[in-house]
Amino acid sequence: MDGTNILGLLVASVAIGVAILHLKQEAEPVADFFRALMAIAMKITTWVVRLSPIGVMFLVAHEVIKMEDLGTVIGSLGKYFGTVVVGLAIHGFLVLPTIYFLLTRKNPYTFIGQMSEAITTAFGTASSSATLPVTIRCLEDNVGVDKRIARFALPIGSVINLDGTALYEAVAAVFIAQMRDVDLNVGKLIVITITATAAAIGAAGIPQAGAVTMIMILNTLGLPATDISLIIGVDWLLDRCRTAVNVMGDSFGAAIVAHRSQKELARTTETRRTSRSNARKISVLGQAQIFVDT
Repeated sequence: MDGTNILGLLVASVAIGVAILHLKQEAEPVADFFRALMAIAMKITTWVVRLSPIGVMFLVAHEVIKMEDLGTVIGSLGKYFGTVVVGLAIHGFLVLPTIYFLLTRKNPYTFIGQMSEAITTAFGTASSSATLPVTIRCLEDNVGVDKRIARFALPIGSVINLDGTALYEAVAAVFIAQMRDVDLNVGKLIVITITATAAAIGAAGIPQAGAVTMIMILNTLGLPATDISLIIGVDWLLDRCRTAVNVMGDSFGAAIVAHRSQKELARTTETRRTSRSNARKISVLGQAQIFVDT
């Protein structure tokens, strides 16, 4: 396959990350380097996203000029849009609630209602990072999740649990490949699934970050990055939908962890109380001994 070996690059990146994790202190300088590189990449990505409307205008105009049958393309784009929306709806309102119910035996739709402010904020901002404070507040105040779980699980989930983004990228890759008459055998579909999942992990929590990571998947299929212009015209709305599903997935995950960790949380709380009580007793006894000695 011509071009960059994205899948190989992802595998190598995971291997390097695992090695750094095991080496700990010895690899700390390398870890600091990658953290700084990540921050730089995110800043550049933010600049690109802010300037993207100008580039998108010309990309879409170029694709429209090349189209011989505009009506057919628009019809196909409508089917693509509907497929993504239906897929996100099934995942957000059927798959995730079913998993939540099976693991907690609680009403998942009551939970969705309690998290409605976070979900609507995610739809409005198209940014899971910007929604994070609202998500934490809803989970702690409305659902009653322990803050130790909410403030640990949600920030991690907002970075690695982008299930809505992974679903969108897989469907988008298949759509673009079909529009370019690329034959998708079972092997290529598996590659799309793996690459879409890997690309979604760690994607920036900013608007239209999924469109940026889509380039990796297109390169894996041997398609030019400019083919993203086929879908970029409707991406602004799909971005909001998938961000809402991302936040729902993070919230369900944190709530499930909290439910399954109730005994551990209670045990930890009791241990802390006992330690504080013993510390106070020792302090009082110490002060009393000092008073007696004087």
